[in-house]
Amino acid sequence: MYRYPDNLKAKPTLWLWALKDIGIIGVGAVVSFFALAKTGFAIPLALTVAYAILTIRFNNTSILDFLHKACRFLVGQKQFYIWGEDYE
Repeated sequence: MYRYPDNLKAKPTLWLWALKDIGIIGVGAVVSFFALAKTGFAIPLALTVAYAILTIRFNNTSILDFLHKACRFLVGQKQFYIWGEDYE
């Protein structure tokens, strides 16, 4: 069931994921299952499942978006603090 966004600025979604995320999860699942079948290595499958959980969208936001913005705020941006009362 494909649902186009109401305001035409939101990302198009399929079930609970953006279409870009569905593609990434699909390719990751195929690679993960081949890695699991050939080598018995389950870490790619665990990473794919974790990515799928982190990219579930509710109200046009996901946990991965929140983590990205939080890291950018805490680590990447210069903070500007004003101490005192006259701050012109």
